[in-house]
Amino acid sequence: MMSSSPPAPSQQLQPAGGSFLTGYTRLCKGLAVILVIGFAFVQIFPSAVAYLALIPSRTIPFAWNLFTAGYIEQTIPGVIISIIGLLVSGKLLEPLWGSKEFLKFIIVVNLLTSVCIFATAIFLYYFTTQENYLYTPLSGFHGVLSGFLVGVKQILPDQELNFLKIKAKWIPSLVASVSVAVSFFMTEAMSYLPAILFGMYASWTYLRYFQKRPETGLKGDPSDEFSFSSFFPEFLRPVLDPIASIFDKIFCGRFRNGTVESRDQALDGSPLPGSDLIEAARRRERGARALEQRLAAEKNIKVPDGTSHDNAPDNV
Repeated sequence: MMSSSPPAPSQQLQPAGGSFLTGYTRLCKGLAVILVIGFAFVQIFPSAVAYLALIPSRTIPFAWNLFTAGYIEQTIPGVIISIIGLLVSGKLLEPLWGSKEFLKFIIVVNLLTSVCIFATAIFLYYFTTQENYLYTPLSGFHGVLSGFLVGVKQILPDQELNFLKIKAKWIPSLVASVSVAVSFFMTEAMSYLPAILFGMYASWTYLRYFQKRPETGLKGDPSDEFSFSSFFPEFLRPVLDPIASIFDKIFCGRFRNGTVESRDQALDGSPLPGSDLIEAARRRERGARALEQRLAAEKNIKVPDGTSHDNAPDNV
């Protein structure tokens, strides 16, 4: 059996489970089926795109496209990438968050991403008067996929991805940078860029300020390792931190005062020294320990006589 102690920072991060083709949860499989059905539906009935995809000019009164657009892939490569990303990310995040929180994260990030894209399209139309901002159908799961990368950054920031040789905390920044660079050379990439960037920001906002932590009953992640400036190179942080702190107080001050800043306080109400660092370290240790325990559990699902352990249903 593997040890339950947290792995060393240099250990490579691999999806939970001994095989790429096994260990996916029922929830992830169900969501993958929804993505396939959505793709097949718009292929059979192309006119459905006008009602299910996000078309800013039709969002009012068809407001439901803010929700449905994220689950509609219009291309084969898109649906394949979305399904693979969902299944792999689910193997990492769902065991740590729980199925209910994992589904809630997907719904919230998808909706916030669509709202941000809608608002941006309206702004760009009034600023440029180009009608393509109003009538271009936008859809796809890539906003949520980019949000998953932020979740991995939060839980396992110092773990190394075995196929990229890069720490997980830099993956969202790398994906965002590559997406922006590609958009300068491929016009079709512009349809993906807003969802990727807004998906990352929406997921960071949710995890930073709103996600409830069962172990403490509090909300958010106030650690410096998960600050907005942590997505950028070190030399930019002195410039970004003051700007981020202003918006933090304007938009999220009441949540920080009511929830996040109440943790680890002394009897007189003052924060204990180093409480942010201690909480961040505890969270990373819990994430690494849960991942390692799941790896050990999945390796021991099958016993020599071919029967399964009692925890086998959890890995369906």
